[in-house]
Amino acid sequence: MRLVRTAPSYVDYFRRRRHFRREHARLAEDRKLTRKPVTTPVAPDAAHSVIPTPETASVAKAPKPRARKIPATVATTAEPRPEAAAEPKLHPAELQAAITALEDLKAEDISLIDLEGKTSVADWMVIASGRSTTQVGALADRVVRALKDMGARTPGVEGLPACDWVLIDAGDVIVHLFRPEVRAFYNLEKMWGVDRPTEARSPG
Repeated sequence: MRLVRTAPSYVDYFRRRRHFRREHARLAEDRKLTRKPVTTPVAPDAAHSVIPTPETASVAKAPKPRARKIPATVATTAEPRPEAAAEPKLHPAELQAAITALEDLKAEDISLIDLEGKTSVADWMVIASGRSTTQVGALADRVVRALKDMGARTPGVEGLPACDWVLIDAGDVIVHLFRPEVRAFYNLEKMWGVDRPTEARSPG
């Protein structure tokens, strides 16, 4: 017996289509019921992502130190620091040699004047007196020889013939040698704002 295949009718087509739709809807409903709820992943906190170790655990549990309040009386009653004492000014070797020479020959009323910052002529001025022209000449000769012996340049000397007022120019140091009455007449100490040794010793 030979079977003859016939073309499906439109009725069968719609039946199958309706059947497929129903099956598809049922499968979709079953999938919704059996599907697990999807949760959005949350990024872990940086503080909780670190694996604790004994070192980090001890640091984390250590209490914070409390700020210590300093009493106001301590801050206000602190003793001021003593100011550093000013270092003594060193005298040049030429000055020391001149003063030593004058003291050796018993010069009178030796006066030392600091000229630094007052004039560019010299840094120091020495004023001394001799009892006579002979002593003034001897003082001048002794000072010049002392400066040469220490290796200083040869100083310039003025006023030696008369020996009333002898000026010795040693560069940074200038030495004035007077007879007492000539020194009182010119009064160089007053010109530079310094008292004469005799005036400083006199009362009142």
